[in-house]
Order: sequence, then C-alpha cells, then structure tokens
Amino acid sequence: MQILYAFKGGESDNFNKDQKFLLQSIDGMYHLYLLLMSLLIEVHKKAEINIEKTQKKLLATKEDKDPNKKLIHNEVFLMLRKDTALLDDIEKHKITNWQLDDEYVDILFREILASDLYAEYMQTKTSTFKEDKDFVVDVFKEIVAPNEKLYEYIEDKNLTWLDDLPIINTAILKILKKVKQNSNPTHFVPDLYKDEDDKKFAIDLLKKTILNQTTLNAEIEGKTKNWDADRIASIDYILLKMGICEMLNFSSIPVKVTINEYLEIAKEYSTPKSSVFINGVLDKLVKEYQEGKKLNKIGRGLL
Repeated sequence: MQILYAFKGGESDNFNKDQKFLLQSIDGMYHLYLLLMSLLIEVHKKAEINIEKTQKKLLATKEDKDPNKKLIHNEVFLMLRKDTALLDDIEKHKITNWQLDDEYVDILFREILASDLYAEYMQTKTSTFKEDKDFVVDVFKEIVAPNEKLYEYIEDKNLTWLDDLPIINTAILKILKKVKQNSNPTHFVPDLYKDEDDKKFAIDLLKKTILNQTTLNAEIEGKTKNWDADRIASIDYILLKMGICEMLNFSSIPVKVTINEYLEIAKEYSTPKSSVFINGVLDKLVKEYQEGKKLNKIGRGLL
C-alpha cells in the first residue's frame, strides 16, 4: 500500500526499484525483530552486572553479599543468551545499537526493577520454567512493548518500523509464550516468510496492481459514479485497487478474507468512514463478479 501510494509511474514504467524496496522493507521487519530480541539479552546482562557491582560495594550489606539471583538464573533469558542461531543473526545484521545507545537498556532495566511484576517474581529464590517464561512474557508485554522512549528511538532509526512494530511485538510475544525447555535450537529464529508462495504473493500483488491500473481504475469508477474523484481519499483508491486485484488474480484467497483485510487496513490508515465506503464498493463488485462468473476461486468456501 505504501509503495503504491508513492508510485507515480504508469503500467509501462519500470518498477524494479519499487519491488526491491518492497523486499527490503519486509527484510527490515526481521532486523527490527532482532533489534528487540537483542534488547532483551542486554537487559539480562545488565541484571548480571548490577548484581556483581552490588556484591563489590565497599559497605555491602548481608543482602548485598548474598543477593537473590533468580532474575539472572531465569531460564528463558539464559536460553536467549545461549541461542547461537539467534546470536549469529544478530551479528550478521550488525546490530550493535544497545552497545552504542545503552541508556535505553538502563531505562528498561530500571522500569523492571521498579515494577510490581519484579517485586512479585523476586519473592522467592527459585522458580519453575513456567514462572520464568511468564515473567519474561509479562515484562515484554507490559514494560518493553509500550515503552514510549523506546518507541521514539525506533521511530528515529527507521520511520517505516513504526508500522511494523505492532506486528513484531505480537510475533515476539507468541514466540516467548511457545518456548519450552526442550524447544528446537532455532526457536528464536523464525522464518520471515511462511514459504516461497508467501514471498511470491507480496511481489505478485504489487506487480499485478501496477500492471492493471487502467482496468482497476475503470472498475472503481464504474461503482463510484456519484462520487467526485477528489472526494475519494488516495489511500481508499489504492486499497480498492489492491482489493479488486487480489479478488480477481489470487484464486486461493477467499473473498471474505480479502475484504476483511482491506477494511482493517483502511481503519488503521484512512478516514473514519473509509471502511464503510470500501466495503460498499467491494461488495457491489463481488456480486457483479459472481453473476459474471469472474471469480475463479479454488477450494471450498472461498466465495
């Protein structure tokens, strides 16, 4: 959607740069994932350093000398730190942000120490794997993901990451919730694409939408005759083109799924009334396509 919004060419223009940017943007999502996972690792390292400093205090108390090491013994944090596949990818992507901008590690670490989550977790000196996992999940969900300073930092580093952040945060939570003591060695290194068809879909949707602009525009104009073109939001026009293109050219995607996806995107990026407008146009077209047998869907229940 963003690439089509910025695209000023026609059907005959070369759009290799746009396709390259699409793939780079998707790859950037994995970079953001690694950035946040490496942040968790650095926060845990900070906890370890903090205990070492406390033990070496000149006027150390009994509690300082024999601190509760439950946090640094947290099994999930240790799994992250020992995951060679994850660490290799972090190194390959040259993620050194938290060594250079370590104040963000300090901010999050202090917030964790001041939280009720931490106080409750540290009431005992031992824990089960489930308790360790629940703590890490809650820390990410309640302290890391909603942190405003971290949000501003990510915005400053890469503006497109702001759209990716909710998706990546959700993915990280799912991965943390599913981890087990015997999880496979690549548990924390997910595939960026579900399969090659997933990647191909992204490229094909961009290509087919650009290459069929004249036809798609005509379809939209035929169902918006009572609308002044200037009154239709640019984003709405793009989402309609993508939606129509998807319905006509991707036989394995159910019509209802297509419509619902674009309505959700409209709610997020366009005007308050956009989803109603888009739904009305697509609904009219679907009925017309069904009557003309233009929807060639494969599989049961895809209409």
